[in-house]
Amino acid sequence: MSGVASLSRGCFAAASKATHFHNHNAKAVALPVSANCNCNSFYSFNSKGLAPPPLPITTKYSSVVKSAVTAVDSDQLSSSDPADKEQAKRYYFVVANAKFMLDEEEHFKEVLFERLRLYGERNKEQDFWLVIEPKFLDNFPNITKRLRRPAVALVSTNGPWITFMKLRLDRVLSESYEAESLEEALASNPTNIEFEKPEKWVAPYPKYEYGWWETFLPPGSKEEAKV
Repeated sequence: MSGVASLSRGCFAAASKATHFHNHNAKAVALPVSANCNCNSFYSFNSKGLAPPPLPITTKYSSVVKSAVTAVDSDQLSSSDPADKEQAKRYYFVVANAKFMLDEEEHFKEVLFERLRLYGERNKEQDFWLVIEPKFLDNFPNITKRLRRPAVALVSTNGPWITFMKLRLDRVLSESYEAESLEEALASNPTNIEFEKPEKWVAPYPKYEYGWWETFLPPGSKEEAKV
C-alpha cells in the first residue's frame, strides 16, 4: 500500500499531515490525526473491555461452602462442657396397688421376665423397674386419691412400651414425669409388703414365689417384706 505516512519513533511527523489509504476501486480516505496523540494512546486497548467477566460460583458449590460454614458454627454453638448440668429425662409409669401388681396379676411377672431375657440376648441396658411406694406419686394427687396403698409402679424411659403395658394390665393408672437422675426418678419410701397365702390353690401351675419382683427393683434398693 503506497502513500501511507511514515511513523516516527513514538509519534507522527506532523499534526497537519494525514494518512492516506489508496484503493484502486475506492476513493482515498483521509484520516486526520491529532497532534496530541502518541503511539502509545494509538495502540492502547481497553483492558476493562477485554478482560473476561469473573466466573460465578455455581449454586452447587456455594451451597456446599455455605453448609460447611453453617455446620461448623452449629457444632461450636451446640457443643457444651461435660461439666454442664444434666438435662432432665422423662420417665413413664403405670401404677396400681401392690396386691394387684405383685400377687394377683400373674402374667405381669411373665411379661417382665420375658422382656428382661430379651434385653440380655441383645446386650441392651435395662430401662424398666418396679418401684414400691414411689416418692414421685406425691406429685400426682389425682392418682394417689384413687390408689389403694401400698402402691407399686412400673417405671420406664420407654413411653410406647408403658402405653402397651397400660393396655395389657388394664386396671392401672398412667402418667409421666421428669427427673435429673435415675436415683431421683426411682426413689421410694420404705414399706413392708404382706400378702396372705390362699387357703386353696386351684390353678394347674404352682403359685409364683413371694419376692419374685426383687429382680426388677432399682439398683441398691432394699425393701423389707414379710410373708
